[in-house]
Amino acid sequence: MAYNDTEIISEITPLMETDCFYIVDRLKDGFNYPLHRHHEFELNFIEGCRGARRVVGDSIEELGDYDLVLIGHNMEHAWEQHECTNTRIREFTMQFSADLIPDSLLAKKQFADIREMLRQSSSGLAFSMSTILRVYDRLERLTHSNGDFYSVMDLFLLLHELAKDPSGYRRLSSESFSAAPPSTESRRVRKVQAFINEHYSEDLHLEDLASLVGMTPTSFSRFFKLRTGRKLSDYILDCRIGHATRLLVDTTMTIAEICYDCGFNNLTNFNRIFKARKNCTPKQFRIVYKRNKALI
Repeated sequence: MAYNDTEIISEITPLMETDCFYIVDRLKDGFNYPLHRHHEFELNFIEGCRGARRVVGDSIEELGDYDLVLIGHNMEHAWEQHECTNTRIREFTMQFSADLIPDSLLAKKQFADIREMLRQSSSGLAFSMSTILRVYDRLERLTHSNGDFYSVMDLFLLLHELAKDPSGYRRLSSESFSAAPPSTESRRVRKVQAFINEHYSEDLHLEDLASLVGMTPTSFSRFFKLRTGRKLSDYILDCRIGHATRLLVDTTMTIAEICYDCGFNNLTNFNRIFKARKNCTPKQFRIVYKRNKALI
């Protein structure tokens, strides 16, 4: 049986309607806050986290010494101790509302990079070490913020620095899990993606998908890769795995039932593909996710 809304973790943050953002900079000896979500955007930076494990949507990753992520509203996330032995962990957390930068401002060309980054953050974004080094001083400056006008400008500058190089961040959770909007603006690609998201449990053939948009299979395959940066076959697999992770989290269906419900016709193949994409088996994924569940 799927969880209902009252069973899904929901955090009420300290952010008030009159606040532009909320910041906390703290030292702690471990990770013990359960899986949660909230309406606000969250930028989270951690030092000394080697061996810890981060869960964002259906992404589960072991961390190095530093971690910087931007998490969009209502995306489940948590950090757990895992194999981290450090007892002096620094964590800097900033939360801000979606209306901090109104749509009318995001529509301006000067905010195009920030608009795209915030859009993609609905799946959670992890930033590269080179990006962390580039923005470290800005993060430090914000830790000493007194909440005045200039600190808001500092936040805008930080978001600009994070967004200006899209190669400096990567999406964490799959689109199927997070219901993130497609990353392409192509009408033909959107049409095929919508069809796949609706019919992922069925047999899908390149010829049929190409005919939806009036293209030959070879031409559409090249077109899809050019517009999305991904092979069509990889997109279909990721879509199926994304739906599988959601069923692992939100239902008590068996792994075999989930396998066939998501369009896989072989349990061994499903387990192999799942582990290759998530670095754990479906059973391990369910255990990690459910262990973090709590009501807040």
